[in-house]
Amino acid sequence: MRHRLLATLLFASLCLDGMAQANTAVPVAETGRPAASGNLPAAGADTAAVRKPLTINQRRERRGLTDTHTLFVPKGQWIFGGTASYSTHTNNSYQFFIVEGINSEGYNFKVSPMIAYSFRDNMALGARFIYGRTLLRMDKADLKLGDEETGTEIHVNDFYELVHSYTAAVLWRQYIPLGRNKRFALFNELSLSAGGSQGRFANDVPVKGTYETGFNLALGVSPGIIAFATNNMAVEVNVGVMGITYNSTKQVHNQVTEGRRTSSMMNFKVNIFSIGLGVAFYL
Repeated sequence: MRHRLLATLLFASLCLDGMAQANTAVPVAETGRPAASGNLPAAGADTAAVRKPLTINQRRERRGLTDTHTLFVPKGQWIFGGTASYSTHTNNSYQFFIVEGINSEGYNFKVSPMIAYSFRDNMALGARFIYGRTLLRMDKADLKLGDEETGTEIHVNDFYELVHSYTAAVLWRQYIPLGRNKRFALFNELSLSAGGSQGRFANDVPVKGTYETGFNLALGVSPGIIAFATNNMAVEVNVGVMGITYNSTKQVHNQVTEGRRTSSMMNFKVNIFSIGLGVAFYL
C-alpha cells in the first residue's frame, strides 16, 4: 500500500513539472523556427516601442486641426453668405489740406456673394463673385501750392469718373475651432481670383475723355474669425495678410492716343483695406 502511494505522488510530480516547462517554452515564429530571445520584448516593456512609426498625416492630425472631436462644420453642409457696402459723399466749398473750394458728389457700391460646400469635416470649397461701382462728379477744385505771388495753382473743372469692377474667385476654407467651443472658430481662406474693370474719365470744356479697361489676377490668403449668432447664422470677419497680384490696364484718350500699364506685387503684410465683415448661413 505504501509503495502504491509513493508511485502515485511521483507520477503527479512529473506531470506538474512537464506543465511548467510547457508554459516557459521558447515561442515559435510563423516560419516554424524558434524566435530569437533577443527579439522578445522584456516583461512589462511598453508595447508602443515596437509599433510602426507614425505617418506624416498621423503626425499632422496630432495638432488637432483635423480631429473629428473638434467638429465645427460637418461634411455635407452648404454655406451661403456675402458682404455688401454702400457709401455716398457730398462736398460744398470744402477744403482738404491744400485743396480748396471742392464741390463734388459721388458714391461707392460693392457687393460680394459667396457659396461653398463642406466636402470634408471642417473644410469647404466654394466660389465668390465681387462687383463694385464708383462714381465721382467734381464741379470744381483748386490746388494751391505756395503763396499768392510765387505759388502755383491748379484748377479742376467738370471732372467725371465712373468705374465698374467685377471679379470671380475660387476659394478653399479650413475651420479651426477654439478648443471644444461650438460657437467661435478661426478659419483660413485661400482664394484664386480673376477679374476686369471698365472706367470712363472726362473733364474740361470742350470735353476730353479717356476710356480704360483693366484685367487682374490674384492669389491671396485671408485668415479670419467666425461667431455663430444662431444655429444657422454666423458673422465672419477676415483680413488679407499676403498675396500675389498682377494688373494690366489699357487706356484710349479721345479715341486717338493709346496707353498701357502693367504692375505686379507680392505682399506679405496685413492689408487694412481688405478687411471684410459679412454674414453667412450654414444649411
